[in-house]
Amino acid sequence: MPQHIFNPVRFLLLVLLCSSRLTQGMSFSLSLTRGTQILQQVKNTELQDQNDSLKNWSLDAHSTSPCNWTGITCDARNQSVLSIDLSETGVSGSFPSGFCRIQTLQTLNLASNFLGGAISSESLSLCSHLRVLNLSDNIFVGPLPEFSLEFSQLTELDLSKNNFSGEIPASFGRFPNLNVLVLSGNLLNGTIPPFLGNLGALVHLELAYNPLKPGSLPSQIGNLSNLEILFLAQNNLIGEIPDSIGNLMKLKNLDLSQNSLSGKIPSSISRLKSVKQIELFYNQLSGEVPRGIGNLTSLVRLDLSQNALTGTLPDSVAALRLNSLNLNDNLLSGEIPISLSSNPKLQQLKLFNNSFTGKLPEDLGRYSELEEFDVSTNDFAGELPKYLCQGNKLQRFLTFTNRFSGTIPDQYGDCDSLEYVRIENNQFSGQVPPKFWSLPKLQLLQMDNNRFEGSVSSSISSARGITVLLLSGNSFSGNIPREFCELDQLVKIDISKNRFSGEVPGCITGLKRLQKLRMQNNAFSGDIPGNVSSWTELTELNLSHNQFSGSIPPKLGDLPQLTYLDLAGNLLTGEIPVELTKLTLNQFNISDNKLYGEVPSGFNHQVYLSGLMGNPGLCSSVIKELSPCSKRRPFSIIAILALSASVVLLLLSLFCFLKKTKSIHFGAKSKRSFKTTTFQRVAFNEEDIFPLLTDENVIASGSSGRVYRVNLAKTGQKVAVKKLWGGGRQEPDTETELVFRSEIETLGMIRHANIVKLLFSCSGDDFRILAYEYMENGSLGDVLHGEKCGELLDWNKRFEIAVGAAMGLAYLHHDCVPAIVHRDVKSNNILLDHEFRPCVADFGLAKTLQREAGEGGAGAGAMSRVAGSYGYIAPEYAYTLKVTEKSDVYSFGVVLMELITGKRPNDPSFGENKDIVRWVTETALLSSVEEENGSFEGGHDHIDIIAKIVDPRLNPATCDYQEFEKVLNVALLCTSVFPINRPSMRRVVELLKDHKLPCPKL
Repeated sequence: MPQHIFNPVRFLLLVLLCSSRLTQGMSFSLSLTRGTQILQQVKNTELQDQNDSLKNWSLDAHSTSPCNWTGITCDARNQSVLSIDLSETGVSGSFPSGFCRIQTLQTLNLASNFLGGAISSESLSLCSHLRVLNLSDNIFVGPLPEFSLEFSQLTELDLSKNNFSGEIPASFGRFPNLNVLVLSGNLLNGTIPPFLGNLGALVHLELAYNPLKPGSLPSQIGNLSNLEILFLAQNNLIGEIPDSIGNLMKLKNLDLSQNSLSGKIPSSISRLKSVKQIELFYNQLSGEVPRGIGNLTSLVRLDLSQNALTGTLPDSVAALRLNSLNLNDNLLSGEIPISLSSNPKLQQLKLFNNSFTGKLPEDLGRYSELEEFDVSTNDFAGELPKYLCQGNKLQRFLTFTNRFSGTIPDQYGDCDSLEYVRIENNQFSGQVPPKFWSLPKLQLLQMDNNRFEGSVSSSISSARGITVLLLSGNSFSGNIPREFCELDQLVKIDISKNRFSGEVPGCITGLKRLQKLRMQNNAFSGDIPGNVSSWTELTELNLSHNQFSGSIPPKLGDLPQLTYLDLAGNLLTGEIPVELTKLTLNQFNISDNKLYGEVPSGFNHQVYLSGLMGNPGLCSSVIKELSPCSKRRPFSIIAILALSASVVLLLLSLFCFLKKTKSIHFGAKSKRSFKTTTFQRVAFNEEDIFPLLTDENVIASGSSGRVYRVNLAKTGQKVAVKKLWGGGRQEPDTETELVFRSEIETLGMIRHANIVKLLFSCSGDDFRILAYEYMENGSLGDVLHGEKCGELLDWNKRFEIAVGAAMGLAYLHHDCVPAIVHRDVKSNNILLDHEFRPCVADFGLAKTLQREAGEGGAGAGAMSRVAGSYGYIAPEYAYTLKVTEKSDVYSFGVVLMELITGKRPNDPSFGENKDIVRWVTETALLSSVEEENGSFEGGHDHIDIIAKIVDPRLNPATCDYQEFEKVLNVALLCTSVFPINRPSMRRVVELLKDHKLPCPKL
C-alpha cells in the first residue's frame, strides 16, 4: 500500500498513544507538584531549621523539581520522591508526619536531630507505606507508638537513642517484612517480650542500654533464623542463656554483655558457625569455657570477661585466629596453651585477674602484631616472652602481681609503640636496658616492688610524654639524672625505697605539672631544693628517711595544693618555718631530725605530736610530751628570757586547765560541764561565742539545726556556728548525735581548699555546737536562685565554682583513707567565700565507706534509710539504700545542671513529675552516652538548642555556648541511670578542666 494513503486504524492508534502519554505526563506533573507542596509545607509548619540546612528547599525559574533539594532522592524514571534524609541537619520540632502524605515516599530518615515530644499512633498512621523509618538520636519521649497492620512493607525501624519509656507494644511483633529493629539507648522499662520471636525476617535486633525490669532472655529468640546481629547489652537480663541461642545459624554478632545472666554458657553456642563476635562480659556466668567455641572458625572477637568461669583455657579456643581474646576477671586456672602463640591475627589479649600458672608461651607475639597485653594478677612465673613487641605495635603492657623473674628483654627497648607499662610486684632483676628508658611514646612506667638494679639512664630524656614514673621498692642506685628535669609532663614520681644517693637536681622544681613526689627511704643528701614556686599543683611531698641536711625551705608554705608533707628521718636543722602553718595539711611529719626552737602556734597542738617527735631541740608550752621552751635555750640571755616565759606559760597552762573544767550558763539553767575540741588554729574560745547565739544572728535554719553568724569583736573575725537541734551525750544514738559525730569524724582531719574548715566543736549534756570558717556569700543555692544572683551572671565564675566543688568531692572520694561519701551534695551545701571560692559543707550525713562496710546487718555501704535531698538523690539509692561514690557523682551532675540552667532541681516549670535531669534530657539531649571507656564526648554545636536550656540571665559569648554544651555533656554523664556508667569525681575534674575554652579577645 502506498505510504501517502490515509490509514484510519494507524491514525487511531497514534491518537490513543498520544492521549496516554499526555495523561501520564499530567499525572506526573500533578504528583511532582503535590510532593513539592508537601515538602515546603512541612518545612514551614512542622520543622524549625535553625541552621538553614534546608535553605534550598524552594523553587525558582531554573528548577521546578525538589529532586536536587537537600536530603531528597527521587525515582530517576518519573522524578517521584522516594527518600527524605535529613539526618544531622539540626532540625527540631515534633514528629513531622506530614512528610508521609507523599505516597511515593519509601524512606524517612530524621536521625541525629533535635526532634522531640511524644509520637501518637494517629500521626504515625500516615506513614504505613514506608519501608524505612529512622528517628534515632533525637529527644522523643513517652511510650513507643503503636504500629497498625498496614505497616506491612516496613523493613527497617530505628528508634534508638531517644527517651521512649514503658514496654514494647505487642504491635512490634507483627512486622512481616522487618529486617532491622533498633530500640537501644532509651528508657524502656518492661521486659523483652517473647513475641519478638515472631519477626521471622529479622536480621538485626538491638535493645541494648535500656533499664528493663529483671527478666530472662525468651527462648523464642531462637526462632529468628535469619538474625545476624543480636545486641542486648545492659538489659537487666537474668537466668540462663537459652539453648535455643544455637539455632541462630546466621548470627554474626552476639552481645549479651553487662547483664546478670547466670549458669553455664550453653554448649549450643558452638553451632553459631557464622559468628564473628561473642560478647558475654560482665555477667554471672559460671562453669567452664565450652570447648566447642573452638569450632567457630569465623570468630574474631571473644569476650567472656568479668564472670565466674572456672577451669582452663581450652587448647581449641586458644588456637582460634582471634583478633581479641578477653578472659579477665574470672576464676580460670592452669597454663596457657602453646597454640595461642601461633595466632597471626592476635591484637588484644586480656587474661588478668585469674589464677593462671606456669610460663607464658615463649613465641607469644612472634607471629602477630599485639597491641594490648594484660596478664596481671595471676600466678605466672618465668621470664617474659621476648617477642611480644615483634610487630612494634604493642601499646599497653601489663604483667603486674605475678611471679615473673629474669630481666627485661633487650628487644623491648626497640618497642617504640609502648605507651603504658605496669610490671610491678614481680621478681624481675638486673639492669633495665638503656633504650627501654627512652621509649618516645611512654606515658606511664610502673616497675615498683621488684629487684631491679643499676641506675636510671640519662636516655630517659627521650621519654618526653611520660606522666607517671613509679620505681619504688627496688635496688636502683646512683644519682637522679638531670634529664629528669626535661620530662615536663610528669605528674607523679615515686622512686622511694631504693638506693639512690647524692643531691637532688635543683631543676626538678621546674616540673610545673608535678602533683606527687615520693623519694623516701633512699640516701639522698644535701639541701632540699628551695625554689619551689613552680610546684603549684603539688599535693604530696615525701622526702623522709634520707640524709637531707640544712633547713626546711620556707617557700614550701606557699604551695597552694600541698596537703601531705613528710620530711621525717633526715638531718634537717633550724627552726620550723612559720610559713608552713599556711598549709592545709592532712599529713605533717618532720620527726626525727635536728630541728630546734619553739613549735609555731599552727602546729602547737596534740594532734601534731607524732610528726614532731625525735627533735630534741623543739619546745612547746602546750604539747606536754615536748620539753618546755625554757629548758632548751643554750645561751644565758635566752635562759633568763625563758625563765620569765615559763612563768607565763605556767599561768597560761593553769588558765587553760581551768577553762577546760569550767561550766557554762544557758539562761537560767544550772551550770553543766561541756567539752571543747579545736581543729584549727583559732584566736577565740567558746566564751566568745555563746553570748552571740541569739535570734538576730541566725542566718540559716535546716533539718539539723540553726546556723548563726558570729562577729568576734576581739579579733574582728567572723565564724559560722551551727547549733544542732536537741540531742546530747545522754542520748548517744539520736540523729543529732550522729550528725555531730559525722561532722567531727569527717571534717576534723580534712584539709582542702574546697572543703569548709571545721574550727572547733563544743558539746554539753543537752547541746551540740560546731564552728566553721565563715563563707561571706552563703550557699550556691541561695545565690543562684535568690536576689544575689547578679553576682553569678558571669559564666566563668559559675564554671570556676563547678571545678572547685568537683575538686573538693574528688578529694573526699580519692584522697581520703577511707574514702568519704558526702550523701547530701546539693547547691545549698556548697558555700561561697568573699571571692566565690566554693567549699563543700554539711557533712552530717557523710559516711566513710570502709567503716560502714564492716558494720553488721546493712551490708557493704548500705544505709538504713534514704539520705539526701529531693531532686539530688540518685535513682538507685532510693531503692537499694547502697552508698557509693557514684551517688555523689549523680548529685553533682544535678548541681552542674543548676549552674547551666539557673533552675532549681524541681522547678515547677518542668511540669508534673519531672525534675531537672529529665527536663534537660528531654529538651536538648546533645548526644547518646558512650560509656564503655568512661568518656562522654558531645559532637554537636547547636547554639539555638543550647540557648533553650541555658539560664537566660547569662549573657554569654559564642565560645561560652560551646562550653555550655561540653559541660552539659559531663552533667548528663554524671546523671546516667546506671551508676557504672558515671565517671569518678577525679575524672569529672579532668573533663571539666579539659572543657574550659578560652574566649577570643574582641
